[in-house]
Amino acid sequence: MIQIRFFARLREMLEVESEQMELAGVATIADVVEQLQQRGGVWQQAFGGGNTVMMALNQEMASAESAVADGDEVAFFPPVTGG
Repeated sequence: MIQIRFFARLREMLEVESEQMELAGVATIADVVEQLQQRGGVWQQAFGGGNTVMMALNQEMASAESAVADGDEVAFFPPVTGG
């Protein structure tokens, strides 16, 4: 099981801060994203359609190809800009 966390605009849009996901069929962060998109509705809007979403694995920046393992934490957040 992995822990998934959502931050900023994503948390507001999805109306959830965190959840747990079974690893069945999940090997990478891209697999996590695919399962989230398959929920449709706001999930598809948040993770599909060319939206840019940043990812972290165990509190370190990661890519979609990063492998996930039991007990990992995957976090999603929108790109951050400075000013």
